[in-house]
Amino acid sequence: MDYQHEQHTVHLMVYHIIWCPKRRRKVLVGPVHHRLRQIIENVTSEHGWTIIELAIQPDHVHLFLRSNPYTLPTDIARLIKGRSSHEMRKEFAHLGRMPSLWTRSTFYSTAGNVSSEVIQKYIERQSRS
Repeated sequence: MDYQHEQHTVHLMVYHIIWCPKRRRKVLVGPVHHRLRQIIENVTSEHGWTIIELAIQPDHVHLFLRSNPYTLPTDIARLIKGRSSHEMRKEFAHLGRMPSLWTRSTFYSTAGNVSSEVIQKYIERQSRS
């Protein structure tokens, strides 16, 4: 993965985000699976994020994506979960009967191609200057 160069920033913001339906119900199958994929792709493209990998299992979602330094990882999940819950509960009656589509819990992890050793050496070199 290469660093993204913008006007005044250089960044590599990569996140692994996981979330589940309420009570870990296995509802993300068939047309629901396809519609959720479509919604996630729409939200990510609207915000300029890049999906690296997306795996929708019957009872959870793994999203590995590249973002920008202006977006909080919590906003990524909030925007996707909010839009998908709103749209899919209108489209699929069985989801509308659930108290809510998604749990409030979400897993976040950062990723990149720089090790802590490389960062430490960079800071040490900058401190000597």
